[in-house]
Amino acid sequence: MTLLVLFNANIHTLDPQRPHATALAIRDGKILAVGTDHDLLALAPLRAETLDLNGQTLLPGLADAHLHFEWYSRGLLAVEAETVSLDECLRRVEAKARVTPNREWITGQGWNHNAWGGVFPTAADLDRVAPEHPVYLSAKSGHASWVNSLALKLAGLTPNSPNPAGGEIQRDGHGQLTGILLEGASELVSRLIPEMSAEALAEAMRPAMENAWRVGLTSLHDFDTRKCFTAFQLLKERGQLGLRVVKQIPVRHLAEAIGVGLRSGFGDDWLRLGNVKVFLDGALGPRTALMIEPYEGDLPSGNYGIVVTDKEELYEHATKAAAAGLAMTVHAIGDKANHDLLDVYQTLRGEEAARHQTPLRHRCEHVQILHPDDFQRLGQLNVVASMQPIHAISDMLMADKFWGQLRNAGAYAWRTQI
Repeated sequence: MTLLVLFNANIHTLDPQRPHATALAIRDGKILAVGTDHDLLALAPLRAETLDLNGQTLLPGLADAHLHFEWYSRGLLAVEAETVSLDECLRRVEAKARVTPNREWITGQGWNHNAWGGVFPTAADLDRVAPEHPVYLSAKSGHASWVNSLALKLAGLTPNSPNPAGGEIQRDGHGQLTGILLEGASELVSRLIPEMSAEALAEAMRPAMENAWRVGLTSLHDFDTRKCFTAFQLLKERGQLGLRVVKQIPVRHLAEAIGVGLRSGFGDDWLRLGNVKVFLDGALGPRTALMIEPYEGDLPSGNYGIVVTDKEELYEHATKAAAAGLAMTVHAIGDKANHDLLDVYQTLRGEEAARHQTPLRHRCEHVQILHPDDFQRLGQLNVVASMQPIHAISDMLMADKFWGQLRNAGAYAWRTQI
């Protein structure tokens, strides 16, 4: 392959010995050298291809450590529900309904009721614009869904339907269904939506990858389904996988992973296995993140959030996984969820030491708020704090409203964790 020399650039190398350079030489997908324009252009043979970047900045590829790539890829084909207003979202659903045959599902994602004044939308809102289509829209947080009356009917849900374990079917003051499903209750409707094949998903991922490249993403940690893993493999087999992927394993597949002897890190530079993913609690937006004290303004009812996986069940999964060489990646947003998770990780560290096992790279996923007693524990236990800065930007007003400023001393505390 021809040698390519990029020059006249502002290059950030991330090498402390040489943090900046102006030229870069590449061949066969590998960086051969960095240096000055003079040095690299002089060394390049006459047949080398050169590209003048005209002073533009060049960075190493970015890695997104928490991404739902199947969700994102499918979302490109669905209704974009993340809008500035409820009315605009409903207009988009109505437009989709006009070009969709009756009784076929309309799906979408991204709505955020807190950006619309803090009041949840209702099934009646969707009924007005899409009465002949079942509608299922995922919240931006991924921890709630908004459906219409037809979707509720197809799922067989009534005011008398019990809440599933780890979820809530929201009801109004008269006990009627509102059309909002929290946490695991979303599956009561989502399981009715026709499945996309792995082949179709792989095809949907191709424009999604192009979008990733445009913002500098070259690698990601994915948190979606087994089908997503299959789609990544199909792309890799065809030479079309343009992102380096670390694939998390949903906990429902833990027994299968252990049964065939999979371990964290199995794979290659382009596609490899990461950790076992478990949800401990919900999210801040729908007030389902698990808290030590109730949410602000929720007294006397005392909303503490939702337990998606309790501490004992988490330990059962984690001890089996760790013994088999599979690290854990656990979603924990509320201070109670993070406290319980750190207790489990403390026990795991003791078990690893007793087995003379190299400590696994367990992760706390999100770490959005910690109790002061837990500020130091991630560092003490050498646990990865997988925190997403975007949450501080998108959630800060909600955090002040729902958690209160006093508690928020332990929220989004990157400097403390560093």
